[in-house]
Amino acid sequence: MKTTGLPSPINQCQRDFHKLCELGGGPGVGPPRGKVQELLENTGKELNDFAFDEVAHHFAQLPGRNPWHVCFAIGLSWGHRAKFDVTFTEAAVNVLEHWNGTDLKTACSFHLERGVDPIHFSLSGAYQLFQKVKLPSTLPDNLKSLGRAQERWMTPILSPERPKYIGSWNATSMFMVALFAQPTLAAAMVEPTPMLPPGGPIFNTLKMLHKVNFLSSAPAGSNLDDQAFEPGAIYENNALMEEILRGRAGCSLLDVHSGLYTLGTRNHWSV
Repeated sequence: MKTTGLPSPINQCQRDFHKLCELGGGPGVGPPRGKVQELLENTGKELNDFAFDEVAHHFAQLPGRNPWHVCFAIGLSWGHRAKFDVTFTEAAVNVLEHWNGTDLKTACSFHLERGVDPIHFSLSGAYQLFQKVKLPSTLPDNLKSLGRAQERWMTPILSPERPKYIGSWNATSMFMVALFAQPTLAAAMVEPTPMLPPGGPIFNTLKMLHKVNFLSSAPAGSNLDDQAFEPGAIYENNALMEEILRGRAGCSLLDVHSGLYTLGTRNHWSV
């Protein structure tokens, strides 16, 4: 299968995927299913090993703090809203605990090319939600309870008064980080409970996999993560991730998700 029309590769995962597409042998002369699954698993596990260590480091540097606040702050960095740095995480946690201008200014100083608004309004919206939503005092140690916590978090987000910048990413990323805080739990995740972030590079990869006949349907919604909130798309695109995992033993949905991220990113740090 020709790779014409696919994005030019910028990292090894993308180069390997192009080779698989050229090899063909899969549905509709697309890439072989097993080989794509293997690529996503191996790439995802490699990224996850790094992420497990980073989350453990941040939690070790912030003992006794609200674990949900820590997870939300890390999620902002991973969503390319802020530089990933423990100083940012601490400032963001301070703001979520007691809203104040000093820590907010520190947190916003870690902004990336999109400026301070994604940080400021994400923290403002999260602060409002944390006042409304009662979450467990510790991170749940089973997937069903973590999924129920996500449902509570999302309930006010579905209302017309949804805070600005609390879109698909901020509705789901905190729970993804909670999985990275518990590697054993993450390894047991084989269905979308809780749901994982569906936009950005993930959306781009799902769209690409459908284009090469690997997926049965195209992803729903768009790749917007900040202001757009498409709850139906979250469910549908997580179902596509589950379709990718189907039949692959020893792999988790979090492995697939991280593999999809690497395959779809345009950030050159991934080279």
